[in-house]
Amino acid sequence: MTPGAVAALIDHTLLKPETPQTGVEQLCREAAEFKFATVCINPTWVKLAYEQLRSTQVGVCAVVGFPFGANTTDLKRHEAERVILDGASEVDMVINVGALRSGDLNLFEHDIGNVVQVCRENDVISKVIIEAALLTNEQKVVACQTAKTVGAMFVKTSTGFGLGGATVEDVALMRKTVGADIGVKAAGGVKNYDTLQAMLRAGATRIGSSSGVDIVQEVVSRMHRT
Repeated sequence: MTPGAVAALIDHTLLKPETPQTGVEQLCREAAEFKFATVCINPTWVKLAYEQLRSTQVGVCAVVGFPFGANTTDLKRHEAERVILDGASEVDMVINVGALRSGDLNLFEHDIGNVVQVCRENDVISKVIIEAALLTNEQKVVACQTAKTVGAMFVKTSTGFGLGGATVEDVALMRKTVGADIGVKAAGGVKNYDTLQAMLRAGATRIGSSSGVDIVQEVVSRMHRT
């Protein structure tokens, strides 16, 4: 893959709560230079990132209900509306893990559906973070099926703040569950090109990583050695 093709798959991510404004500004400069798909940031920085990137092709991805997914549905919906108003073109929302593990599938579907509806009404890409490390394989399947049923455009493995990140096995299971109709985003622990390639082979179509610059530079280095 060319460096540009790799960069176009990556959501350049910075979600640490201690991040200062200068860190977000640096993230945006890197995203514009390398032409990443988006910057993935916390809601408080969306307006700043939008202003930094509005003249580029880089999108702004905001997380909702992050990182635990334990907010009430109305708060998640309002948060989605807020980040879209501030300039987000993509929204990554965290599922209500407790509702799923309790078997309350009505609440679980209602929670995802409300955020997806807001995204759809505003022509914004919706991604549903299932936090796979907290789920059984059966629950992962239910989460992905539910996200697809309500019209989500992606399912995503992890927040990167849970017990584990993306695994090849989870990506493959998610792809098998949703079929070819929607995207699968691998996030959490994707720090080099070999891992990125493994996720793509398993079925990922987007990568969330805080190591995007390193990955692209690794691709460039490999090309120069061949």
